[in-house]
Amino acid sequence: ELGKAGKAFGMALLLGIVLVYIVLAAQFESLVHPFTIMMSLPFAVIGGIGGLLIAGQYMSMMAMIGFIMLMGLVTKNGILLVEFTNQLKEAGKSTKEALLEAGPIRLRPILMTSVAMIAGMIPVALATGDGAEIRVPMAVTVIGGLLTSTVLTLGIVPVVYSLLDGLRQRFWHPAKIEGKDEEAAAAAGLHT
Repeated sequence: ELGKAGKAFGMALLLGIVLVYIVLAAQFESLVHPFTIMMSLPFAVIGGIGGLLIAGQYMSMMAMIGFIMLMGLVTKNGILLVEFTNQLKEAGKSTKEALLEAGPIRLRPILMTSVAMIAGMIPVALATGDGAEIRVPMAVTVIGGLLTSTVLTLGIVPVVYSLLDGLRQRFWHPAKIEGKDEEAAAAAGLHT
């Protein structure tokens, strides 16, 4: 039965990731930005497994449901950061300037929502009443995943955004880069 549940969980998790990617691709009208946002998902899984190990809980169906919940909760942090960075870039800022400004401004809402979710899960994780042992693994998974993904998202998502944006500009818009280089060289008096 656990093997069947594990297979069903794997399919549900995969389907959830694909659906999140499709929704993000439609929202951002880009195939690159959803990948940037979803780079924080592995850190959530690592944190969820770590939370189960630290709390001495077993992988159960409720823990698996906690992992599926994490897929939605964790992408929220990346969405807050990437959306504001895109707005700053549209306002004329460079990628580096936009990321350096977006990080500190979006830090507060990211921390507020993550801390609120963790605080909401603590009573479930510490519960000892009737039937509590069923819900504890889900809460522990969510708490561990949110802790690691929140901390690591604030560092990883901007780095991945910067790298992918550089690659996108290099390979998808080479004419714009060449034109800018020629204009910069002409302005410096190096172009003959």
